[in-house]
Formats: sequence, C-alpha cells, structure tokens
Amino acid sequence: MPEQQESEEIRKNLGEWKKETLQPTLDRFPERREEFITTSSEVVNRLYTPADLDGSSFDEEIGYPGLYPFTRGVHPTMYRSRQWTMRMFAGFGTAEETNQRFKYLLKQGQTGLSVAFDMPTLMGFDTDAPEAEGEFGRCGVAISSLKDMEMLLDGLPLDQVSTSMTINSPAAIIWAMYIAAAENQGVKRDQLRGTLQNDILKEYIAQKEYIFPPDPSMRLVTDTIAFGSREVPLWNTISISGYHIREAGSTAIQELAFTLADGFEYVRWALERGLEIDEFAPRLSFFFNAHNDFFEEIAKYRAARRIWAKEIRHTYQAKNPRSWLMRFHSQTAGVSLTAQQPEINIVRVAVQALAAVLGGTQSLHTNSMDEALALPSERAATIALRTQQIIAEESGVINSVDPLGGSYYLESLTNKMEKQAYAYFEKIQDLGGVLPAIEVGFFQGEISDSAYRYQREIDQQVRQVIGVNAYLDEKEPEIPLLKMDPEGFRNQVSRINKVKQDRDQGRVGQKLDRLRIACQGTENTMPHILEAVHAYATLGEITEVMKDMFGIYREENWI
Repeated sequence: MPEQQESEEIRKNLGEWKKETLQPTLDRFPERREEFITTSSEVVNRLYTPADLDGSSFDEEIGYPGLYPFTRGVHPTMYRSRQWTMRMFAGFGTAEETNQRFKYLLKQGQTGLSVAFDMPTLMGFDTDAPEAEGEFGRCGVAISSLKDMEMLLDGLPLDQVSTSMTINSPAAIIWAMYIAAAENQGVKRDQLRGTLQNDILKEYIAQKEYIFPPDPSMRLVTDTIAFGSREVPLWNTISISGYHIREAGSTAIQELAFTLADGFEYVRWALERGLEIDEFAPRLSFFFNAHNDFFEEIAKYRAARRIWAKEIRHTYQAKNPRSWLMRFHSQTAGVSLTAQQPEINIVRVAVQALAAVLGGTQSLHTNSMDEALALPSERAATIALRTQQIIAEESGVINSVDPLGGSYYLESLTNKMEKQAYAYFEKIQDLGGVLPAIEVGFFQGEISDSAYRYQREIDQQVRQVIGVNAYLDEKEPEIPLLKMDPEGFRNQVSRINKVKQDRDQGRVGQKLDRLRIACQGTENTMPHILEAVHAYATLGEITEVMKDMFGIYREENWI
C-alpha cells in the first residue's frame, strides 16, 4: 500500500492529469451522464489510484489466498485444484419428475444436487391440505412424506454427491426425511454431504415463508446445528442467506450487512445452547446473490469473507482456522431476469456467474433464461449449466487465484463495503439486536426503501434495463416452456392416502406424542422428528404438532 509521501505525489499527478489531459477531452466529448452508479446506486468515481487505498495494509486486509483474513479466497489454489460445485436448482411437480431431472443434470456434468420445493411444502402443508389447493408443484417439488423423499432420491448416489435443500420453516422435518431416505438406501448419516438452507431470520426479514414465531423457530435451527455437528458431521446445517434479501430489493451493502448480522445471531444462539464455537462454526455456510454490477458483487464477496474471519476469530474467540472460513454458494439474480427478450438473460447470467467465480464462490447455480416465464425447461437448464462449464473450461479466469486482487477500484470498493456493513451492525445493535430489529420492522423498511428507489430509477430512465425500458422488442417470446405431468396432483394425493393406509397408526401417534413432549420442554427435537418421519408421519402432521406447541407467527403491518 502507498506510503503518505507517495500518496501525496499521486494526488499531485492526478490533479495535473485532470487539468491537462482529462479536461480537454471532456470539453470535446462530454461524458454520457453526470453521475455513474452501481446497481446499489452507489456513485462510482471516474478513476481509482493507489491514493484511494490510503491506510490499507496488504497483509492485514488483502493478504494471500487461504490465509487470514481470506479476502482473496479460502483456498490457496482455488479452482486450479478443484472447480466450484455446479449445482443447478431443480424441482417441479412430482418427486418422480424431479428425480428424472436430477439424473439428466448429473449426466450433463452437474456436480451437486439442489432441491426446490413447492409452496405447500415450504409452508409445512401436505399436498392434499385445503390451504395447498392450486399450488401443487408450481415452484418446486411436492414432498409430503418419507415416501415422496424416497422417490425423489431413488437411484441417486447419496454417498457420492452433495445435496442442497432450499427449505426453512419446516427444514428440520425435510432434513429428517432426507436422512431417513438415505438410511433406507443403506447410506449412513455420517456419510451424507450437503447443505440445509434453514435460515429462518431472512424469512422474517425478506421472503416471508415463516410458520412459527421467532424464538421457537430459532430453537429449531439451533436443534439442527447441535444434532448435525454430532450426528451428520459432513453436512452444513444452515446456509445463511443473503440471496432472498437481495431478491426482495436490498442493495449489495444491505445484503452483505443483514446476512452477516443474521450469521452472528445464529452463532450466539448456538453458544447459548452450550456448543463450542469450533464445534459448529466450520459447518456454517452462506448463500449470496450474484447481481448485475460486476465489480460491486466481487467486492461484496471479498468483504464478507474478511468481516466473517475477523469477527469469528476475535469477537467469538474461535481457535480453529477452519472456523474463520466463510464458505458460500452463489446464485445468479432471479430478480434481474426479464420476460421480455428472454434469450438475453443468458448474457446476464454469464456476467453474474463470472462475478461469482472471480469473487471466489465454492458453489454456483446459474438461472435459466426462461425463469421469468415458467419453471426451467430441460433445454434452458442445460444452457445455464453449459454457461458455468464454459467459464470453468474456456475462459481462463480460473488459471490465476484472485486475478483482480490489487485492483485499485476493487480494493477501494471492498474497503468501502466493509465500512458500510459495520455501520449497519451498529444500527442493529442500537435496536437491541437482530430479533428486536425484525420486530420493529427495521430490515423490512430498509429493503422497501431500496426497492422503491431502484424502481424509480428505472421508471425515470436513470437506470436502463435492456428489453424493459431500452432497446424494446414487441415480439412475443418464442421459446419452449416446461410442461408438467397433468396427472401429477392426483397421483400425489393417492400416494399420501396409501401411506396413511399402510402405516402403523399407533406407532405414528406415539411418535407424534413424543415429539409434542419434546417441543414442550428443552430437549433437542431432531431425534423425535426423525422417529416420526421413519414412522411415515406426514409433513403436515408433524408441522401441526409444532403449531400447537409453538403457535403461528403473524407479522405486524409496518406501513
């Protein structure tokens, strides 16, 4: 980093450049706009120099890949040794249909599974519940019992492939079904690898798919962390998610700060449970958005790693260097996809994916071009996967570790985002912490304001979105859309009925009663959920027990 005397010399030369070189050019060719901004509406300077890094220390803030503070990545060789996991998000209709899609993607070179669940499953309802009417299989696969999970995973090498599951309020139940299905295949739970999203805080903040009030919900998350650290040691029991915060309309800085604040809250709950920080921290993982602004996204990932490493090491006193590592999955920005000219979404996704890779992601999902119109078709999903493969095999960006490290702009932006994140941490602490901030609507208000500003910028042509308010094309899109089995709902309901007919009803009632007692007390609920699942109690039946014990959450109207 430049010394003070060197910085003063740079500023002097910069002043001369502006006067003698820049100004004559501006007189002849004025810039296209008065102000250039990032996707988060942050102003971008015309030029960055070493003077923008005054006070920075290479060893303390940038350093080397694989070494604290991990700004440049968590592995010394990054993708030169092992590529990121290519994990396409998939799930629709019946378990059989989704199983076929998984097998197809694995044959195409996908290296990890990622399960999307339909809305009834996400909300803890069985497919045949009155509340689930009309929602079967629309945004993911329907899972109502262990039988569905067994069919979803049929023929998949669960001892060889890792599986990510995007499930939150009923996460403990769905995870128990996965573990039970694997055990029925002969795969031991300590062999299983994967990630459970299980991030309930971001549901209250952004996505709103909650069932229970915050305190019992956090208890369930902590139960899974404790159970996983001892029984399923290769599994990431939580994926602390900024993705949905960003999709709701936050800025990159808000995504960064709110996600890390949530992460620290989970750490506090686990410590209060009596777990040691080094017992569970190495299995905490994160999930970030990969949005449109190339450098802003890369800086966000670098700042996130640095903040997490500093706080876990110094504030929470972790001794194991593996606890300091922030490992994260990325997904390209679904909210950026347009129904207009859907083919150009391929380009958006490629740019976003490239930012995730240059930002050092461990796992990546690329959205399909047709997702603004329907669930991905097989052709669209293949193109999205091929996008990752081209980046990995043809672009050359993986040949050097953190090739953008040392960029004056990137390092300056990383430092700025870190500083802004800490300013948010102070605001959250002043409100009493994450849960009190949720209760008064702080996060919700911040995101709402950002989303409103972003849309006004589009409406006022301050921000151009190709195909929406610039370079319009009135033609209707001509791309094939996915068609699901029209008999899927009927078959799913028949399977639920058969499960209930064939199971031992007395055993089911006994296991649900035992779970009820555990919920009333302080015992870890996971072993009892597993027993109920093995008895073929349904998702809805188990959720109802928890609703009776914990209650149902209703958000205040903050508007």
